[in-house]
Amino acid sequence: MTKVYLIRHGKTEWNLESRYQGAHGDSPLLDSSYHEIEMLAKSLADVPIARVYASPLKRARVTAQKLIDHLNRPIPLTIDSRLREFNLGKMEGMHFADVEAKWPEALHNFRHHPDKYDAKLIESESFQEVIDRVGSAIKEFCRLNPGKNIVVVSHGAALNATINALVGTPLAHLKDRGGLSNTSTTILQTDDAEHFKLEQWNDTSYLHKTKVDPTDTI
Repeated sequence: MTKVYLIRHGKTEWNLESRYQGAHGDSPLLDSSYHEIEMLAKSLADVPIARVYASPLKRARVTAQKLIDHLNRPIPLTIDSRLREFNLGKMEGMHFADVEAKWPEALHNFRHHPDKYDAKLIESESFQEVIDRVGSAIKEFCRLNPGKNIVVVSHGAALNATINALVGTPLAHLKDRGGLSNTSTTILQTDDAEHFKLEQWNDTSYLHKTKVDPTDTI
């Protein structure tokens, strides 16, 4: 049984400001995120990890490296461009409210009805393109690490779509489970690197938050 621990990067300044970052935008991690990455590491202290894979975008790459530093073990880190965030085209860098004012239907479908989302309007990737890209990477990592535990550090939109697709969720229902929180852990299991079972979704219990900020999951 191969287990994949899928981590969304730590919270950034643009997350806090409700801006879309996408595949080309980026902003620094919040100071509080470094402490949360340390708590994430403590939650994984007893898990033997064969390798960590991360998106090349700084917010994910730094999250992965800090995680390894806190685990204090010689865990190899591989940067893979297939793990980058959903290319959000014209939305990148924009505040959510501004996107909603300019493309209300497109934003609604992006958030709630992936099967109806018109990527051409925003000049973005489609959901299927993201699923194919990130999914191919995760399957490859599992083939390379049979029977082991691996960690994948990536992004909210890309991970959400891909995880749900890997466990057989239809495109129209990709958003039914809700969003993934910053510094959250979702776990998939597979025996053959093709068929996946969801073991755990969006766990943040180790962060000991008494109140969830709405910007933590968008």
